[in-house]
Amino acid sequence: MAITRVQKENIVEEGKKDLQESGVVLFTDYKGTSVSDLGILRTTLKEANAKMKVIKKRLLKIILNDSGVNFDPTGLEGQVAAVFARGDVTDIAGPIYNFAKTHEGFAILGGVNVREKVEIPLDLIIKIGTLPSREVLIAQLVGTIAAPLRGLMYVLKGKSEK
Repeated sequence: MAITRVQKENIVEEGKKDLQESGVVLFTDYKGTSVSDLGILRTTLKEANAKMKVIKKRLLKIILNDSGVNFDPTGLEGQVAAVFARGDVTDIAGPIYNFAKTHEGFAILGGVNVREKVEIPLDLIIKIGTLPSREVLIAQLVGTIAAPLRGLMYVLKGKSEK
């Protein structure tokens, strides 16, 4: 069923509002992904303060151009869904990457940093998506810093017992 011009204008206005509230927009190809699986992804994204919307590529181009973002989504392959995130790319790259890894047919296509109005390369999004969470990285850093101190403590404790 074709949508009317008024409906398209409403979609564009709502998209502009979402874009203004976002820091990052990632584009995904959801072809072949079931509705229930997309529902699971939407729930995960909601927890990460993001939302996914299916918007026609032509309308996405209008939304981005009107907001001053120089990116043309019409060149993207497949059925495109836009993920609008209020935070940074690090907040949503992981959940989307993990979902793409476990669901055949779902793929990350690229992204845009809305605040800086620049494209985010696909390889950078994938690299960020493979990183562990911030909490895990902090724990690893603390462990790395504490290991030599712990070793020194054991040596000093051994010397004091002799």
